Amino acid sequence: MGGYPWNYGDILEGVDRVVPPERSAFVHGERAISWGDFSRRSNNLAGNLLAGGAETGDKIAFYLRNCPEYSEGIAAAFKARLTHVNVNYRYVDHELIYLLDNSDATVVIYGAEFAGHVREIRSELPGVRQWIEVADGYPGSEDSLHYEDLVDTGDGTPLGIERSPDDMLFLYTGGTTGMPKGVMWRHEDLWCVTGAGGNPRLGIPPSPDLDTYLARLGEEQPPVNLPLPPIMHGTGLLSAIGAMTHGGTCVTLTGRSFDAEEALAAIDRHRATAITIVGDAFARPMVETLDANPGRYDISSLGNINSSGVMWTRDIKAGLLRHNENLILADAFSSSEAIGLGASIMTKDEVIEVAKFTLGPSCKVFDEHMKEVGVGESGMVGVTGFLPVGYYKDEEKTAKTFPVIDGVRYSIPGDWVRVETDGSLTLLGRGSNCINTGGEKVYPEEVEEALKDHESISDALVVGLPDEKWGQSVNAVVSLHAGYELDEIALRDFTRRTLAGYKLPKRILAKDDLERAPNGKANYKLIRDYAARELGVAL
Repeated sequence: MGGYPWNYGDILEGVDRVVPPERSAFVHGERAISWGDFSRRSNNLAGNLLAGGAETGDKIAFYLRNCPEYSEGIAAAFKARLTHVNVNYRYVDHELIYLLDNSDATVVIYGAEFAGHVREIRSELPGVRQWIEVADGYPGSEDSLHYEDLVDTGDGTPLGIERSPDDMLFLYTGGTTGMPKGVMWRHEDLWCVTGAGGNPRLGIPPSPDLDTYLARLGEEQPPVNLPLPPIMHGTGLLSAIGAMTHGGTCVTLTGRSFDAEEALAAIDRHRATAITIVGDAFARPMVETLDANPGRYDISSLGNINSSGVMWTRDIKAGLLRHNENLILADAFSSSEAIGLGASIMTKDEVIEVAKFTLGPSCKVFDEHMKEVGVGESGMVGVTGFLPVGYYKDEEKTAKTFPVIDGVRYSIPGDWVRVETDGSLTLLGRGSNCINTGGEKVYPEEVEEALKDHESISDALVVGLPDEKWGQSVNAVVSLHAGYELDEIALRDFTRRTLAGYKLPKRILAKDDLERAPNGKANYKLIRDYAARELGVAL
C-alpha cells in the first residue's frame, strides 16, 4: 500500500477526469459548484498561486469557516504542491500572528468576515506575500487579492507538473503550552493511513495504484459527505478531503454555529450518505430534534456517522439508531498525530459501552518508561505504521511524541487507556490535565496564565468537568489578593482579550488556598474534586 507514490494533487487530477462534470462537488446553502467548475476553478487558483510567487513547499494558510472555497482552496494547494495550514478562526490577534509566523505561511486565504483581524496583523507578518480574500457578505479590504478573480482567470487546465509523495499537509493542533504545533503529514502517509481509497470497516481493500483506484470510483456510489464540525479541525478536514478524493459531494452548512434543524434538513435534502460530528455536542441536539419532530426529517440515506474527539454516549447513539436502524456509528480514537489508535463501532445489532475501544491493528499500550503494559494495567496508547514526519520546527517535541521503541517508530500523543481482559481499551483521557471541550483542546496552563495577569488574582488553577453538551467544560479556581472580591464576569471579559472564546472558563470559583505542594506543583485532582462539589457536578 505504501509503495505507490501517492499524491493528493495527482489523485484529484485523476478524479477530475473520471467524474461526470455535472455532478455537484460542493453544496453550501443555495450555492452548488459542479465538478466541472470545481476542476476549472481549482486548476486556475493553483496556477495563479504559483504565478503570484508561491513555490513548491510554501505554506498556505486557510482562515475560513466551512464553505466551498475552503475545500476548493485545499485542492488548489495540493495541485500546486503547497502545504496546507489550518487556522482556527476563533483565535485572537496574537494567536493568529503566532500561528502564521510559526508555520512560515506565504499565502493566506481568509474570509472577508475576518478582514479587521487581517488589517491588524498584516504588518507583523512580512513573510506573507499573498493575502487572498473570499467574499462572504462582510465588508472586506481594498488591498487584498480577490479569490474569485484568481479562480476565474485562466483556461482551467491541469498544471502539468510532477508531484511527490513527500509533499506535505500541516495540521496545527494544541501544544502543551497551549500554543499550537504543526503536525507534518506526507501525502502518501495520510492517504494510506486513511485507507488508500479503501474502507476496512466496509471490507474495501486499499488501492494499489491510481489507475486501479480511478476504475473503482466508476463502480461505486459517490459519497455525499456533510462535515458538521469546522473543516479547520482534522475531523472535518478529512471528511471534506474524503468527499473530493472519492469524486463525491461535500455539503456544508451556512450557520455560524451548529443548528440541528439545519443539519437534519441538509441530510434530508441532499441525501447525505455520511456525516461527521464531534460526539454528543452534535448528536444530542440531533436526537432531540428528531424525537420532537417525528416524520419531519428523512435520514434514511445516511449509512455512516463518524465521530472523533470527545465522548459519544451510548444512549445518544441508540437514539440515532431509533431513527435509522441501518446506521453504522463509528467512534474513532484518533488524533492529529496518530490516526487509527482504536475504534468503537455501534449498530442496531451491537451495543457498546462508552469509552470502550478496540485496539487498532498497529497499536500497543506503553507505560511512562515505554514498556508495554498488560491486561488490567493503564498506559499510553501508541500506533506505528503510517505516521507524521513530526512537529514543524520542534525537534524536542517530535522526539518525545514519536519515540523509537525496540527499533519501531511509534506515535504516542498522550492518550491514557486501561487494557481490559477482553483486549478492549477503556479511554481514560488525553494527557494528565488537557481539557477537551467540544473537540477543542484546552491546556490549563495557558488559561491559568491569562487569569493570573489580572490584578485581583494571586493564583489560579484550571480543570475540566463533565459537561452534557461539550464533553467537558473549562472551570477555574482562583485565590484572590487581599481586598478583592470575585467578579466572574469581569475576569471572563479580561481573559477574552488574550484567549479564544472556547478557552474561557465557564465558571470561576474563589478559594483562599489552592493547596499546592511545597515544590509549587498543583494538585489538579483535589482542585477538580473541589470544583465539582461546589458546582454540583457529578464526577
